[in-house]
Amino acid sequence: MAAAVGAYRAHRGFISVTRRGNHSCTALKPQYDAIIIGAGHNGLIASAYLQKGGLKTAVLERRHVLGGAAVSEEIIPGFHFSRASYLLSLLRPHIYQDLELKKHGLKVYMRDPYSFTPMLEEGVGGRPPRSLLLGADMAMTQKEIGKFSEKDAKAYPEFLTYLETLACAIHPLLDAPPVDIPGLTQGSLRKKISALRSLKPLVKSGLKLGKNIPDFYELVTAPVMKVLNRWFESEPLIATLATDSVIGANTSPNNPGSGYVLLHHVMGELEKEKGAWGYVEGGMGGVSRSIARSARSLGADIFTDREVERVLVGQGGSAEGVVLTDGTEVRSKVVLSNATPHVTFKQLTPQSVLPEAFITAIDQIDYTSPVTKINVALDKLPNFLAAPNSADGKPGPHHQCSIHLNCESVEVLEEAYVEGQQGRPSSRPMIEMTIPSVLDPTLAPPGCHVASLFIQFTPYFMEGRRSWTDEDRERFADTTFDWVERYAPGFKKSIVGKDILTPPDLERVFGLTGGNIFHGSMSLDQLYLARPLPSVADYRSPVKGLYLCGSGSHPGGGVMGAAGWNSALNVLADFKRL
Repeated sequence: MAAAVGAYRAHRGFISVTRRGNHSCTALKPQYDAIIIGAGHNGLIASAYLQKGGLKTAVLERRHVLGGAAVSEEIIPGFHFSRASYLLSLLRPHIYQDLELKKHGLKVYMRDPYSFTPMLEEGVGGRPPRSLLLGADMAMTQKEIGKFSEKDAKAYPEFLTYLETLACAIHPLLDAPPVDIPGLTQGSLRKKISALRSLKPLVKSGLKLGKNIPDFYELVTAPVMKVLNRWFESEPLIATLATDSVIGANTSPNNPGSGYVLLHHVMGELEKEKGAWGYVEGGMGGVSRSIARSARSLGADIFTDREVERVLVGQGGSAEGVVLTDGTEVRSKVVLSNATPHVTFKQLTPQSVLPEAFITAIDQIDYTSPVTKINVALDKLPNFLAAPNSADGKPGPHHQCSIHLNCESVEVLEEAYVEGQQGRPSSRPMIEMTIPSVLDPTLAPPGCHVASLFIQFTPYFMEGRRSWTDEDRERFADTTFDWVERYAPGFKKSIVGKDILTPPDLERVFGLTGGNIFHGSMSLDQLYLARPLPSVADYRSPVKGLYLCGSGSHPGGGVMGAAGWNSALNVLADFKRL
């Protein structure tokens, strides 16, 4: 194994990303038009559009690698992981085209089929346990669903049309800042007339929804089970669909608002295929690198290993640049923060320049996260009881999917959720497993694989009061591996290395407050006009010249690049007024 890895690395010419930075060849200048804190995808996208708009821009990243949570790292020699974010879909199409990301190296492996839910059950008549495989081939998908319910098989195409209709209707809201309420209600008549333009995306969405407005309202406010139970009767299909209503969110399919999380995860588009998700070649860092190349080609300066300590605020109360942890001052006309609202306003901004009521409101933002991510290096392909490997050992169609384990019934999901709310890691956790190396050969040595285990539900504090210990991490990883082993015997013996990231680890490594992958809960009280707060929903902060541009702003985590694009629009609009 070691020899194979060594030979592979020599052949591929890989250098561990954990031991190199991504410094720009350009030296950091003392003055810029705009400084962006954090080289996550939204920050990088904002930098590209600000440069296109004529503002000399610098991006300052505290880590050694670009991308925020969309990074590729060689945690285990020879194995390259999408260490946090692991699938691509919600990258806005106009950004993909504007920044020419394919030209700058972005390559995506499309997945079809895309969802595999194996059952834990005894096979009948010597046959393997049942499983549910979903893909773009509707005839195949309906045949799979028909193993559990012919009624559901017939209803499924209409259900997808229903979801697509609702998802497409809200696309205009993703690609524009929220309605400018202050502009519409305050100031001169000219300002109010100008602010009317911000209503256009909302009106456009409303017209697209048309008679479906009641359906949309129900889906985003109701428990997703209310909707799914009306459409379907078979547990494996309902539970599989319900996973998208809770993935990354500290909620249950039986909780109000879980329907929106489902909609959020189907509103994407990839290679013009609506709702599709894919693997990025080289891992998710490939997205970030392509955006960075585009931004640099436009003139942006991008630096790693440059941690910002605080935002400089002048005597007039405006942002004037940043101070790095090494004491370096970099001046600018505006500062955009790609950090979470908590980090931006509680750690980077002097508290004396923020209203007390605003600080109190910032403290109330919900960052609860149920997620633990475990990255695993394997010396062989997992062999599932429900879909045994072929004699030649080649990956089957199901290996490229999101593999849903402990997801054959909603009751199992609910029990996992309840345990997490009691301050205990779930004893039978919900696991979404992906094995991107079955499509992307650059990620692992020949015959080996990388697997991503996205697991719920785990608390930030154990028993609600104490921190995770190394023993806690290992114990939970063992619990997770034991469950995978039940579906795919031999999995545990194939593990050659692992990387365990609990909610506190996600916070420490990636700056995700509370370990929340969305930069804040995607609950109804923290969306659109209220994301992250009503007073800063337009990306402008109480400090003149300081803006938010990360996923903590509208439209929220997962909608790749929209916050960066929207914030850049507002910054450029403000510059024109100066």
